[in-house]
Amino acid sequence: MFTSWLVMKLIDPMADESIKKVLTEDYSDNPFLLATVAEKMTLRALIEASIRAETGTVLGRPLGSPVVLSPWEKILLNPKQLFELPTPKVSTIDTKTVIGPNAKKPLQLDIPIMITGMSYGGSLSLQMKMALAKGASMAGTATNTGESAVTHEERSSAKLLIGQYHRGSWLTSPEQLKQLDAIEVQLGQGAWGGAVDEPISSSSIGDHLRKTWHLEKGQDTKIHARMPGVESTQDIIAMVDKLKSEYDVPVGIKIAGSDYIEYELAVIAQTKADFITIDGSEGGTSSAPPTLEDHVGLPTLHSLVRAVNWLTEKGIRDKFSLIIVGGLATPGHFLKALALGADAVYIGTIALMAAMQSQVVKTSPQAPPSQLALYTGKMNDKLDIEKAALHLSNFLKSCVMEMQLAVQATGKNAIKDLNRSDLVTVEKDIANMAQIRYAFDPRPDQDKK
Repeated sequence: MFTSWLVMKLIDPMADESIKKVLTEDYSDNPFLLATVAEKMTLRALIEASIRAETGTVLGRPLGSPVVLSPWEKILLNPKQLFELPTPKVSTIDTKTVIGPNAKKPLQLDIPIMITGMSYGGSLSLQMKMALAKGASMAGTATNTGESAVTHEERSSAKLLIGQYHRGSWLTSPEQLKQLDAIEVQLGQGAWGGAVDEPISSSSIGDHLRKTWHLEKGQDTKIHARMPGVESTQDIIAMVDKLKSEYDVPVGIKIAGSDYIEYELAVIAQTKADFITIDGSEGGTSSAPPTLEDHVGLPTLHSLVRAVNWLTEKGIRDKFSLIIVGGLATPGHFLKALALGADAVYIGTIALMAAMQSQVVKTSPQAPPSQLALYTGKMNDKLDIEKAALHLSNFLKSCVMEMQLAVQATGKNAIKDLNRSDLVTVEKDIANMAQIRYAFDPRPDQDKK
C-alpha cells in the first residue's frame, strides 16, 4: 500500500508536467509532434525507417503485408428461404474436392482447405512443420513442404504431402519426388513480389537442416529468381511436361499474382500441368522485404477473378484445378473464393496462429508469437507438437462446419456447387469485375426471366 502511494506521488508530478507541456507548448517543442508525424507517415513507416537507419540493410518482416486490398467483406452469399428452400440437412453437405482429377493419381481431399507451402528451415521449425502435417491429416487435407526438402519427420506426419519443386533445388531428385502426393513447381510467391534472389547464410543453417539440404558445413545457399537451368519460357514448359511424364501424381505451377496474369496463364496453358496455384499480394512468409510485401504484385481477389475469367474465356477452365492463396483467414473468405471459381484454398498465417493458439503465452510478453514457430525462433523448442496439431485440426473442422451451414442457406448440396450466382456485392466496381450481382439492382420478376 505504501509502495503504491509512493510511486503515485513520484509519477503524478511528472505526468502533470508532461500533460501541461502537450497542451501548452508550441509544436516545435511539443512531444505531441511525434504523434502528428506518425499520423502523416504512419507509425509503421517510422519504425521501419528507424530499423533501416540502425541496420543499413534489407529488412525482413515476418507473416506478410498489413496492406490488405482484397475487398472480401464487400461480398456476401445469397441465402434462399421461400421461392427456393434451404438444403434439408446440413450433415449432407459435401465438403470434398479433387486436385488434378485428370492425373493418374488425383489428390483427393475431404475439405477444400489446405496448408500452404511454408518451408522447414527457410521458414518454419521442424516442430511446427510436424504439427501442421499432423493437424492437416486429422482434418483430412494436405500440407505443403514449401521451398525445402522432404524430411522423414514431415512425410511420416502427413497423410497427404504436396512438395514444391522450387528455385532452391533442394527438392528435385527422384528419391524425394516419388514420396509426394502432388508436385507444385514454385516459380513465384506473393509476399516476395514474385521471384527474386533470397540468400541464406550458412550461419542460420543447423546440422539437421544442412543434411536435409545436402550442404557442406559453412556453405551458403540461396533461392534463385529463376529456376536453375531455366533460361526461357520454353524451358519452363519442357520442365513441367517432363515432371508430368515421370510422375503419376498431379503436377502444378505456383505463381504470384501480377497484372500480367493473363500472359503468365497463357504460358501455363501450353503445359500439361494439372493445377495452378496463384498467390496474391496479401500472402505471408517467414520474412520478406516490406517493399516487396506492400508494393509489388496483385491482390488475391483480383488475381483469382482474372484467372478464372481468362481460363473460362479460353475454354480451358476444366483443364486445370485452381488453388488460391494469400491472406485468406476466415470461413467466409474461403467460401467466397470457392464461389468465385477456386477449387481449393491454401492457408498459412492463420493456420500458424490457430496451431499456436494459447501456446503464444510461452513467448509473451518478451517476444512475438513468431518465435514459437519460425526455424530461427528462439523459443521454437517450447512448441507442444501434439497440442498444436489438435488446435489446427479443430480450427479446420470448425471452419468447415460453418461453411456447411452457409452452403445449406444457399440451397446447395456441396461446397463445390457454389458459384458466382450465389454472391452479391455492395460495390459496383466489384460487381463488374467479378461478374456478380450488385446489391442495389433489383431482380426481375420470375415470370419475366
